[in-house]
Amino acid sequence: MSIVAAYLYRNGKRVREISIDEKVDCAQDRTEFVWIGLADPSEEELRKLQKTYDLHPLAVEDALKANQLPKVDIYDDQLFVVAMTAHLENDVIAYGETAMFVGHSHIISVRSGSARSHSVLRQMLEAAPTKLIHGVDYILHAILDYIVDGYLPVVETIEDEVLAMEQRTIDNFLGREEITRIFTLRRELIRFRRVLVPMGEVASKFVRTDLPCIDGETRPYFNDVLDHVRRVRTMVDDLREVLTSVFEFSNLLEQQRTGAITRQLAAWAAILAVPTAIAGIYGMNFQNMPELKTEYGYFVVISGITAACVGLYIRFKRAKWL
Repeated sequence: MSIVAAYLYRNGKRVREISIDEKVDCAQDRTEFVWIGLADPSEEELRKLQKTYDLHPLAVEDALKANQLPKVDIYDDQLFVVAMTAHLENDVIAYGETAMFVGHSHIISVRSGSARSHSVLRQMLEAAPTKLIHGVDYILHAILDYIVDGYLPVVETIEDEVLAMEQRTIDNFLGREEITRIFTLRRELIRFRRVLVPMGEVASKFVRTDLPCIDGETRPYFNDVLDHVRRVRTMVDDLREVLTSVFEFSNLLEQQRTGAITRQLAAWAAILAVPTAIAGIYGMNFQNMPELKTEYGYFVVISGITAACVGLYIRFKRAKWL
């Protein structure tokens, strides 16, 4: 059954359960309202709600498709709000959608592909009647805040992975798998940012725009949601910069280490060139060569080679080539 909960509330307290095709005549003072929560509903269920609560057909179609970016649509005296949820699934960010129909005395939330149930949120609000008494606009704020708060664990998990990767970069070369992971994370963060930008615009509309069903006293609450979106967006932007820095730093270290190895090879080649050249000269197969009959010639040549090699070694060592 896709109907998670459907209750009538009065003065901040749950009164009774209702059916989705039951039209409840609520008081005009906003202290009495209906809150219905659905998860992956069928078209038949949404059509029943459309008929009962006079939902706009375009909004119902959007809720059925469940492929919208975050937005706020106004239909006469009702609002249609779309928010996107996010959670980690197999090391990538998976997205869901929560569509909300908001009227004077009703709020209907439709979750599609969301990993977090609203049951905990409902219990928290029911435990605080002084807040629930404010009406549907406060519930709308609570749902948006609940969704945005779910972004933080996603970003913090990625942040821990990026920081660990940054530390490994200092000690070792990045392997192919780690480089691939860097680009995968960058793509995921870019996609996530495309969600955060319209989510910020949604929260901003509730703060700065006069909208039906939204009381002016509730605006500070939506401003808190906007601050949370900005915080997550800043973290995402910082992580993208860190990932870029990790990749560039890894390349810099690799170039530095390659340069050091090249210098070492050049230094040893220069040292070995001395005995190679001398041995090459004396290895020539000529009969008349000078110093062939010198009594201590062999020891003089060996000593000369050793002295030259030691001198070059000390010089390269001081130059930090070895």
